[in-house]
Amino acid sequence: MSSQTAPPPVPAPPLTPAPPRASAAPGRRHRTALNAAGFLAPFGLLFAAMMLAPIGYAIYQSFFTVRREGLFGGAQTTRFAGFDNFLDALHDADFTASLGRVALLGVVQVPVMLGLALALALLLDSRSARFKKTFRLTFFLPYALPGAIAAVMWSFLLVKDISPFTGPLSALGIHTDFLSAGWIPVSIGNMITWGWTGYNMLIIYSALQAVPGEVIEAATLDNCTGWRLAWYVKIPLVRAALVLTTVFSVIGTAQLYTEPAVLAAARIPGASSKFSPIMNTTLNASQANPNLAAAESVLLALVTLVLSFGVLKFAQRRMADA
Repeated sequence: MSSQTAPPPVPAPPLTPAPPRASAAPGRRHRTALNAAGFLAPFGLLFAAMMLAPIGYAIYQSFFTVRREGLFGGAQTTRFAGFDNFLDALHDADFTASLGRVALLGVVQVPVMLGLALALALLLDSRSARFKKTFRLTFFLPYALPGAIAAVMWSFLLVKDISPFTGPLSALGIHTDFLSAGWIPVSIGNMITWGWTGYNMLIIYSALQAVPGEVIEAATLDNCTGWRLAWYVKIPLVRAALVLTTVFSVIGTAQLYTEPAVLAAARIPGASSKFSPIMNTTLNASQANPNLAAAESVLLALVTLVLSFGVLKFAQRRMADA
């Protein structure tokens, strides 16, 4: 009796998953879009109510003017004024002078502040630095102090008779009053620099912390150390952070209000209630001329937009050419 070998079993064909339904992917995308819209809706409503609506209302008010009849608040008529309010704002000597003061202050103060912030960030990032957390907190503390309180504090520190700086400067033959009309811009620039240097330093220092360690080690092996390492390696790699802080500083300078307003409220002889454009706008609004104030605010917003956009485009062009 002969035995026969059984043929090997034929493997079963692999199971392939059924293709997804055509409507599954579009439906999933639709639910994802709805979920995203639901999360963004509260922010969108607040942004529209607190930002877009006031901007739109200010632009609307800037094209109208209110005429009053009578000595004691008689009838009021509102008429379309076109660009008359903008022309009045440009012919307002106080408003144009405030624009010039703030522009000059920004040209001098912003580079000084960012230079100090960059120097402090580079010192903290150096390998030989000690007590980094302590110094980082110390440099940041002025920013944590509210601007109005800082301005009040500096207004006492700069009073000629009680200032701690008057005696040492007098011993050197320098007799000056930091709260006089000629020194007020310098004093205000000092307040801004003192309050915002630490904030900008943290932004630059964070960018330095993101620089790959391999790049620093390679530069060190090539005998690039000290200030050469900072100038040729670190600073080019944090150029984006420098551009960001510059744009923020330009916008902040255009919105200058707290420091000169505190000095003017303290009745400092050299302080003016029309030092900055926003102070002029606020004064016109309080003097029952909201349409002119709206036109001045729109002009200030346009100037700030052009300056910040110009700085950004100039920096982008320089980085592209580098």
